Amino acid sequence: MELTLEAVALFALKLVHETDGGSPLLRDDPAMDGYEREVFGLLVRQGDLARIQLKIEECVAQALDALGGADTVLGRELQRLAKDVQNAPRLDTLPTPLTTLRDYLKDIQ
Repeated sequence: MELTLEAVALFALKLVHETDGGSPLLRDDPAMDGYEREVFGLLVRQGDLARIQLKIEECVAQALDALGGADTVLGRELQRLAKDVQNAPRLDTLPTPLTTLRDYLKDIQ
């Protein structure tokens, strides 16, 4: 699950930081500080669902701004998928909505 969490953060932050003709955002980029696989791995091992959800929410909020806000078609869909992640009641219920969010972010970038 750590890899999926990192991928969600990476794809969300790519929307924020990558520009046409600019260099791509990579996993070791300073923008990814605090969103690396090891950070998420520690939170998963600790069972800290609330902090995982907070970190994902931070990335999604930035991506939402990059998409033009919640009033755009892409923004509304991003919010809907992010809400499913935020509503996961337990860590073991997180993978399905998280994977859907990751796939969406990957598709729109």
